[in-house]
Amino acid sequence: MKKTKILIAAAILGIGTFVAIAADHIDAPAVQGGTSDITDFYAFRGENTSNLVLVANVQGLLTPGNTASASFDERVLLEFNIDTDGDNVEDLVIQATPRDGKMYFFGPTAPTSTGLNSTIVSTSANAGIVDITAYGETAIVEEFAGMKLFAGPRDDPFFFDFNKYTEIIAGDATGFASPGDDTFAGSNVLSVVVEVPKSMIGGTGTINTWVESKRKQ
Repeated sequence: MKKTKILIAAAILGIGTFVAIAADHIDAPAVQGGTSDITDFYAFRGENTSNLVLVANVQGLLTPGNTASASFDERVLLEFNIDTDGDNVEDLVIQATPRDGKMYFFGPTAPTSTGLNSTIVSTSANAGIVDITAYGETAIVEEFAGMKLFAGPRDDPFFFDFNKYTEIIAGDATGFASPGDDTFAGSNVLSVVVEVPKSMIGGTGTINTWVESKRKQ
């Protein structure tokens, strides 16, 4: 299968053994509000504690009225990177790329190259497919080679009281209220979710993991 060269557009980093959360709803002008804009990255132990769940959210602040027409960009590759030996270089990748209403997943497998440029590591031996769930429809989850796969719109899970934050920065407040106001309430994101057995990514040891969005050039 033809390999496609991809150039990085944006990245978010999370590090941990069981739970990692990284969030970024304000970006540089080059990616802000674009189809490659990552809003959140989550990595956590699954309900089946032998599994790790990786979640990448893109295209944040979608209103309910705009969510139905929002779609994953077929020129954007999402790449979950996994460092198993602590050198902050990816040893394994799980890649996700959309095509014609489906999300194609490749990996976990060793990358063909590390760093900012990537090629799709597409082989039939490690490729899973899931239909992209439409807005308002029941989530479609596919299982492949021990993994569970999902792609589609979800409610934005990130909680942040932006108004109170600006008051604190301006010196007009000393702290956040409890529970505060959720600035992102009612807004949606496009989510890509992979639940993968730990045995496929290095067993029980500590890993570093981060996600990148990369745009085809």
